[in-house]
Formats: sequence, C-alpha cells, structure tokens
Amino acid sequence: MIRTKFLRSLALTLVVLLLSANYTVALADLRVGDSGSLVREVQSRLKKWGYYSGAVDGVFGSGTQDAVKAFQRKYGLTADGIIGEATARKIGITLTGTSGGSTGSSGDFSSGDVYLLAKVVHGEARGEPYVGKVGVAAVVLNRIESSHFPNTIAGVVYQPGAFTAVSDGQINLAPDEESLRAARDAINGWDPTGNAIYYYNPAVATSSWIYSRTVVAVIGRHRFAI
Repeated sequence: MIRTKFLRSLALTLVVLLLSANYTVALADLRVGDSGSLVREVQSRLKKWGYYSGAVDGVFGSGTQDAVKAFQRKYGLTADGIIGEATARKIGITLTGTSGGSTGSSGDFSSGDVYLLAKVVHGEARGEPYVGKVGVAAVVLNRIESSHFPNTIAGVVYQPGAFTAVSDGQINLAPDEESLRAARDAINGWDPTGNAIYYYNPAVATSSWIYSRTVVAVIGRHRFAI
C-alpha cells in the first residue's frame, strides 16, 4: 500500500514537471499570433529605436514581425521575425513574462567596450557634472539601439564626424575613475537624458542642423536631443 502511494505520488510529480516543462517551451519565443504585455514591451522598444511604426497594442502582427526582422538583421541574428532567446536578450527582455534589464546591460559589453566608452566621456564631458557624464555615455548606448546608427560602441564612437573628441584626438586621453564609473552606470541602465541620441553645447556648436533636433534634457552645458 505504501509502495503504491509512493508510486502514485512520484507519477503525479513527474506529470507536474512535464507540464511545467511544456509551459516553459510554450514561452520560449514570441511570434506572429502572440499577444500580451510582453509583445507590447517589444513593440514599445522597437518603436523607440526606429524599427517599428505601428500601434503599441500588444498584438504580434506582420508589422511587428517586420520590425523584429529589421532589428535582427542589424545585429547579425537570423532574420526570421521570431523572438527567441538571442533576439530577446538584444532587445532587453526575458521570455518568462518579465521585462528584462536595462538597455545595454553589462553582460553585452567587454572591458574594452567599457574603457572606450569611458574615453568618450572623458574627452567629451570633462568639467561637466557627473550626471552629465553619464548622459554622454547614455547617448552612445542609445545610438547602438537605434536603427540609424552602428550597433557597437566602437562603431558609434568612430562613425565619421560623430564626436569632437575623436576628431581632435582627445579620445586618446586616459579616462579618469569618474569617467569609468559614469560609463559603467550608463551600461547598467542609468539614462538621465530621456533616450537622447544627440547632445551639443550651444556655446560652441557650429552646426545649424543640430538646433533642429528636439531637446529633451539640459544637463550642465549640454543639450540632449532626439
């Protein structure tokens, strides 16, 4: 009798485990036909980055699929329009129904990336308040996520004409500890700029085009814009 009860209990446990495993598989990707808050989060992020122009309605339709494909192509992923683990990680979500970490989590970047980002901060924002230094780093990371810029820190930093520090050689200066800390804070999710992808100092800016951008934050001497 005891043996029978044990076997029944073991069988029930196995059934529960199998059902749980099947449930996990069901959540292993997002694709056309799915809906819900996680799809809405994907749409919101892709829209912010310039890949998606439709309604943020939580319905995974052909427009969302096309946006996912464009995002995948930029990052060298299989452009199948299905959000699997690799695509989800790049978008910044997890597939268990919980929103993922901040854009540009530290796991996505090497120590060399962090150091290069700190060099940009040091070259572009010396003398700025600390939050302004984080803002400069955040702009670089926001450009990585945008469909209009390269998808690596080095690609963004060395895009021709993108940063004065590269043009005048200040990128070669060794960053101080505060610049390194600002780079890490931005990588870990702090963006005081409101998702800006441009910044400028109006006292020295010579481009008339930059003044056409919408300013979303003012920190120290810099205007941050989209």
